[in-house]
Amino acid sequence: MSYAVGALVSPSPSPTSLPLINSTASVEVEHGVKPIQDGYKWRLILAYEGTRYAGWQYQQSPPTVQCTLEKALTQATKLQRKDLSLVGASRTDAGVHAWGQVVHFFTPFNYDNLEDIHAALNGLLPSDIRVREISPASAEFHARFSAKSKIYHYKIYNDSVMDPFQRHFAYHSVYKLNSAVMKEAAKYFVGKHDFSAFANSSHKDGVPDPVKQIFRFDLKEMGALLQLEVEGTGFLYRQVRNMVALLLQIGREAIPPDIVAYILASRDRKELAKYSLSVPPHGLCLVSIKYKESHLLLPPGCPANSFGRHHTIRKCKVPFFL
Repeated sequence: MSYAVGALVSPSPSPTSLPLINSTASVEVEHGVKPIQDGYKWRLILAYEGTRYAGWQYQQSPPTVQCTLEKALTQATKLQRKDLSLVGASRTDAGVHAWGQVVHFFTPFNYDNLEDIHAALNGLLPSDIRVREISPASAEFHARFSAKSKIYHYKIYNDSVMDPFQRHFAYHSVYKLNSAVMKEAAKYFVGKHDFSAFANSSHKDGVPDPVKQIFRFDLKEMGALLQLEVEGTGFLYRQVRNMVALLLQIGREAIPPDIVAYILASRDRKELAKYSLSVPPHGLCLVSIKYKESHLLLPPGCPANSFGRHHTIRKCKVPFFL
């Protein structure tokens, strides 16, 4: 049997030509989506501008990134949403952007090549969501649970007049910030801590483990643009934005850098609220996710990764009249 994505995908090999993966242990059930028993698993790396989306998490109205992606996948694969069993690595909030969101999904059939399905998806998606890469995934790979760390950036435009080209991607601070004390304060976050004081409650997360490890928290200065870069094993709901908000108050020299240690030790969200409020989402971007190397191994006999197709100009024949 052959399978096609519109008119773009070449016929797939017979089901016995490549090994099926048993996906039962690798798929979590979300929003009534049940896992398929056998199939082929695929990994996508997504970039999106989150301005007009109500976050990642699936809901039909207002639109979310997951809902929009699943609509494109159902059109491209001719499968139902329940058959795709799509899972995202990070549930980015409304207005938050991503350069390196990772998802996995399933199909009951294989592809000869991935460039065609890649082109089909980007043709169906709106211009503010792009599939950067599509690759086969092993049975062990899970977009969320295989992750070792996530990297987020938060951008602050620190000048009296906002750059209009940065308005959707950076928070505007008219207060002159002391970057040296912000760097000093950021060091207090590094290490393994209970981040209860920096988490907003969320019905989506259930009862998450508040203990997370931060590997680095850097501040880069690029003229008026300050970029805070944080890498950790995981983050609680709005944790990154709450940490940035406190660093902003420290940068304004309203409070000392060592207040971070005091608030961490309190493990009380009300304690943080005495000193700072959260910052808006548009300055935040999920940049990349690092995975266990063994879970990134490609299954045998799989098609090559697709990074997109480059177009070329064919040479024209010289007109006969010359």
